[in-house]
Amino acid sequence: MSGSHPRSLRPAYPVRGERLLLRPLAIGDADTLLAYSSREDVCRYVPFEPMSRDDIIERIAGQWARTELTDEGQSLTLGAQVGETSELAGDVVLFWRSRAHAGGELGYVFNPALGGRGYATEAANVMLRLGFEELGLHRIVARIDERNESSVRLARRLGLRQEARLARHEFFTGEWSTELDFAMLADEWYSRQFGCYPSSIAICISATTAPPCKS
Repeated sequence: MSGSHPRSLRPAYPVRGERLLLRPLAIGDADTLLAYSSREDVCRYVPFEPMSRDDIIERIAGQWARTELTDEGQSLTLGAQVGETSELAGDVVLFWRSRAHAGGELGYVFNPALGGRGYATEAANVMLRLGFEELGLHRIVARIDERNESSVRLARRLGLRQEARLARHEFFTGEWSTELDFAMLADEWYSRQFGCYPSSIAICISATTAPPCKS
């Protein structure tokens, strides 16, 4: 709930969305990850260079191998698998930035070949749910290069508010980048899901079977 301290996040896999299954990445995903993570256009506005197969295998065995969040400074990266076809549509990441301030950050990278189907929106929504409802975060942000118009549109579809525009904030891939900062609070998440601002998670969950909250 808003104002609480985060606990830990140990999802039961796969984490189910409407059409997607979110799960840890595996060596068998390397070729599919390479198909989009090696592309210049996909990596243009993200904080890593186009990857080689060796890069991907190293990450799968390293930082992407984490399956739970137990403390700040950790990140959880999950593959978004299409349930009907078992295709890997992309990957999403939740960073636990601060225990004291109950802060997190959302990131996502998706295969353009499977674009336009709402997979990124669905997967990111699932990660927001994990962050707010299971980990107990108070605030989740997304930091996006202003030129990354598709990512900006996604943040708005998710209901994140734009809080700042940092002009020529970082020297990134050979040029100055303007950063847009988006955020959502736990109260805003629960309001979007259940139509009320809960004073506790229990109250909010009960709203799924109770009449809508009245102002």
